[in-house]
Amino acid sequence: MRGQRAALRPSRAQTRGAAIAALVALAPLLPAAAVALGSHEVDTRLPYLCTLPSGPQSATVRIRATVPDRATVGETIEAADVSTTLELPAAVAAELTALEAATVRMETTLTVGVGQNGGSTDVTWLGTAQPAAVPAEGPLTLTSTGDVPALTTGTAGDLTLTAGNLAVGLAPSKADGTPTGPASLSVSCVPGPDAEGRTLLAGIPVTPGSTGTPSPGAPSTPPTAPSSSPASFPSSSVIPSGQPSTPAGRENADGSAGAPRDPASVSDAGKGPRVATGNAPATAAHPKAPPCVTEKPTSTSLSAYITGYSNVRKLDGASLIPVSCVQLEQGEPVIDFRPDGTIHLLQKSEGSLRYQGRKQSPPFTSTFLTFGFAPTTATLVLEQAGPLTVESDVLLVFPDNIAETYIRVPLVLRVLDAEVNGTPLDVGPNCRTVTPLASPEPQPAKYPGDHLVLLGKGQLLNGTDATGYVLTSGGPLTGEVTVPAFKGCGAGGENLDRLLTASISGPGNHIRQIQGQTCAVGVEVPTEGQCTADRQPYVVPKPER
Repeated sequence: MRGQRAALRPSRAQTRGAAIAALVALAPLLPAAAVALGSHEVDTRLPYLCTLPSGPQSATVRIRATVPDRATVGETIEAADVSTTLELPAAVAAELTALEAATVRMETTLTVGVGQNGGSTDVTWLGTAQPAAVPAEGPLTLTSTGDVPALTTGTAGDLTLTAGNLAVGLAPSKADGTPTGPASLSVSCVPGPDAEGRTLLAGIPVTPGSTGTPSPGAPSTPPTAPSSSPASFPSSSVIPSGQPSTPAGRENADGSAGAPRDPASVSDAGKGPRVATGNAPATAAHPKAPPCVTEKPTSTSLSAYITGYSNVRKLDGASLIPVSCVQLEQGEPVIDFRPDGTIHLLQKSEGSLRYQGRKQSPPFTSTFLTFGFAPTTATLVLEQAGPLTVESDVLLVFPDNIAETYIRVPLVLRVLDAEVNGTPLDVGPNCRTVTPLASPEPQPAKYPGDHLVLLGKGQLLNGTDATGYVLTSGGPLTGEVTVPAFKGCGAGGENLDRLLTASISGPGNHIRQIQGQTCAVGVEVPTEGQCTADRQPYVVPKPER
């Protein structure tokens, strides 16, 4: 590992973090905008019909959220405090008990229809739930939480949100924390007959903004469509909340000029609302890097850029993960005096990926030879499906302090578009891995569920040089991951799940990420060389294999 220079005068926030917290960015889809002032609570209970491996079961789904009670054209519209509660009958709990399940964990994908002025589209609200005990009798009730895509409308008129199909993944575990057999159950739920006419979650009036005054959250310049055709952003549709043109002289993370392409925002004219991608800051963070602005920093807020490679073992190649923004809130450090006489400094923090207002990596394109001969190019994105946690353990040994940091984050791999031998392959809008990427977990009982695990090791040499990985100077983070099977891939009746699963899915994919110098965002006067003038990370690392 290369030696890297640590900050000679760490800020108060960095000192509090003891230069041992860690960041990582690999890879839903989640907005940063706050709910507008003036909001109302959505609390809807609906009858659903769920199909389990044992057969159909009646269920109750409760959807809760906070939404704006009104909006203006160009204003970001976001649902906050979103939760999905699924109540399954006692027969389902009995099925799990028969499998010797003591606890069960749930992941949900709720399809929500977004409509305005006769146009409509579907978005997905992802949720995860903590493991819950399987009841000895009575119904099984599980609640998942998660953020959802933001929306921006380009025209006036009532915008509606309507509940649709619900896909549920259940992961039962035995009392000792080991998975049952089977290790997972897929449940498909649809609104029941009694839900007809009751699936409307919210109606949000959208009015024109004041003449000559941008609406709150609206971009200062007109959005720039990825296509040269103005029809890509019809005035009657909901459009991304801002893709301003790149400032002169600025390049994207891939070295190209102009605004980075966001395939998630592209749709044909007349197809209705679409998902917002967030507003880019007016000031560039650094050449060849996406914006990385912390909206409401605290004294413990940190940000950094990270990039690297992930092998795709089955295709005998490596995919470059582009420069990504990570933002972190440091937890309180704890001194741990061990029975063996050693002293450890422990710290657990949480953070998130940030790209255009969502918790995800920027879209990236990879090309491989599928099955050894067919050149396949795919545009991918890694979407954060739960908390990014950072757990650091520093052994305080004079003169060297030995740091070991584990980063855990559930990441779903989503395919936005693909080409095989130059021929476009329509993968549809919902092509993604069935579950998050999975790494070998050294403490499975403490950290259940599928998630990526990366490890950083380093030494802090009395505030001078740092080797390996530490927070203030960055460094390498490594791990190994299994890519799960794919689902929802294909359009027009064509099912491409098996093709993508056969091409990509499998274990033994090595990951190496390089994190750059952090920026102590909330410090009054950041250390020179750590932050840009507008408090974004100054150092943009280069990927290493």
